[in-house]
Parts: sequence; structure tokens; C-alpha cells
Amino acid sequence: MFVLPTTSVFGAETRRCVIRELKKAESGAEAGARLSYPAGSLVLVAGLPGAGKSTLLERLYGLRGDEAGPVPVPGGLVIDSRQARNRWAGPLRALPARALVPLVNLTHVWWIAREVVRGRSVVAHTRGTWPHLVRLLAWLAGRHGARVHLILIDVDPPTARAGQLARGRVVAPMTFARHCRRWRPLMERARAGAVPPAATVTVLTRAEADALRSIRFD
Repeated sequence: MFVLPTTSVFGAETRRCVIRELKKAESGAEAGARLSYPAGSLVLVAGLPGAGKSTLLERLYGLRGDEAGPVPVPGGLVIDSRQARNRWAGPLRALPARALVPLVNLTHVWWIAREVVRGRSVVAHTRGTWPHLVRLLAWLAGRHGARVHLILIDVDPPTARAGQLARGRVVAPMTFARHCRRWRPLMERARAGAVPPAATVTVLTRAEADALRSIRFD
């Protein structure tokens, strides 16, 4: 795991981010690694399809996978992309799944943006291969006195593909290849410190993501 500096929202100047390490609780039910952020922050969890983003949120927050809207948790909200899919799966079940993708994506982004405007603390699943979305959310958060923090789950394509098979929802080969082509340069930029605008960027391996025990807002 490492945390790197980032650039301003407009990319015009470089600043140092606040360094946040995985902290270890000593003992008891909360033993293990944790990440903490200021109240009111937007924490975006990104990775390839199948990297384990939804699995991480499910484990940390007890999500069932059948929720159809943002889930309140102590200190904030959790917004996973499955919630938007579930929201429309019933009313529009007659439509092909592919036809729902734009509506699901729009609903997911709208929910995140709405809660940022309301000043809520949010942990949300996002596509790291959409840097323009991260920039938009960082701009919106900045307009409302908040900051964006990125958690990038970095796994290789075969591991991500296995994750898709395990969850029973497989991304089309061409779409997955496009994600992979975009993810590698993102990770190279992250390791060089040239990452999308965020207060902190934390890169986790799958093992480190599995070891994470909490994401908190202080």
C-alpha cells in the first residue's frame, strides 16, 4: 500500500496530500487495518471490474447486494453500483441489461453527487478508468467544502476476470480489454505521483484490501 501526492483540480499546480497509512488496531473486534478520513469526505473505491470493490464494501458494511438505494452507515452513506442496478431491475425488467447501462450509470453518479452537495460523508464504488468523472466529483466536492479521496484496488487482469466469474456477472471481452488498457496507465501515473485530483490516493493489493477492516470518518 502506498499514498502519493496529487495535483489540483485543474492540474495547474502540484501540492502535497495528507499522507494516510493503513492503521492497525491493537486487539478485539476491530483488530486489523483501517483507513480514516475527515467527516464530509467523498471516498471513491476504484479498480478493474472484478477487482473486489463491491466485495470490499459488502464485507465492511454488511451489504446484502439487494439494496436499491444508498445505504446509511454510522457516520455516512455507502453507494455501490449494484444499488442503481437493483433500482431499475424491477421497473424496467423487460429491457435488455445492456439498455439499462446508461441509466444505471447516471443514477449511480447522481446519487453520489446529490450526497456530496448535501455535505454527507460518502464511500462509493466508481470506475477508476473514468478520470473525467473523478475530476467532476472533485470539483463538485470542492465547491461544497469537501475533499475526494481515492482507494485504488490494483489486481492483474486474470485475477479481475476470476472475480467476475465468481460474482456471476462477466464483462464483455472488448469492454474488459478497454478497462485494462485504461487501468495500467492510471496505475503508472499513480506510481509517478501524477494522479487525478484528490486529497489522498491509496493503492491496495487484493491482499491488503482483504486485510482492511474499516473505512471511517472522524
